[in-house]
Amino acid sequence: MKNYQVILVDDERSALELLKRKVEFLFPNLKVAGTFQDPRKAISFIKSNSVDILFLDIEMPHLNGFEMLAQLSELSFQVIFVTAYNEYALTAIKQSAVDYILKPIDDKELVIAVQKAAEAIEKELQAESTEKLFGLLRDTMKRTHKLIVPTAKGLSLIPEFEVLHLEGYEGYTRIHLVDGSTVLSSYSLGRFDRDDSKVFFKCHKSHIVNLEHVRAFENEGYLLLEKNHRVPISRTHRKAFLKLFNDN
Repeated sequence: MKNYQVILVDDERSALELLKRKVEFLFPNLKVAGTFQDPRKAISFIKSNSVDILFLDIEMPHLNGFEMLAQLSELSFQVIFVTAYNEYALTAIKQSAVDYILKPIDDKELVIAVQKAAEAIEKELQAESTEKLFGLLRDTMKRTHKLIVPTAKGLSLIPEFEVLHLEGYEGYTRIHLVDGSTVLSSYSLGRFDRDDSKVFFKCHKSHIVNLEHVRAFENEGYLLLEKNHRVPISRTHRKAFLKLFNDN
């Protein structure tokens, strides 16, 4: 196994020190470059330093583990969650390219997690890992009613009620907000199209609207939203749109 630089993030000092001792004892090739009780300080460190593996607690003050990752513009490292809370979608984590270990930490589980992370790095599976982690973040934000939006600067977490509609634009997505501002996402509109969403509805190949902000359906083929926004609705989507309201 090659040499890797790692950091540890946990709001409990005793847990942080125990993990540090275990990592240094079990893995001479892992250099602990930093330990952080405050996830905000860990974010600053990651932005200016090279990190190969991040050991990350989930339940923390200020920012939980998922929220911390969502504030990073690039996830160019492997993540191993360290948590005492098994209700945090651990099945989803285990199925992805990231991993988790439960507290109290078992040495065998720690070794397996590190080996998995090292293998992913050596096989250059970083892109796949990032995509799966993004999916995990997206599912988590869905439960908290926020839209996770990849932008040129990083990731924006926008409460769903603040979103007026999403507009596909030359391979990008322009997010129109109720306050009149916009956010340009580096992802295409298709990445925001969710069949299971009860809030957002794709009314056109280039438009997704927030149903909470629809004020009228116009027969000539438009939806009238708040702030006098008119969004086209295609013929193929009209029947599905009207059925939403007829079924209620």
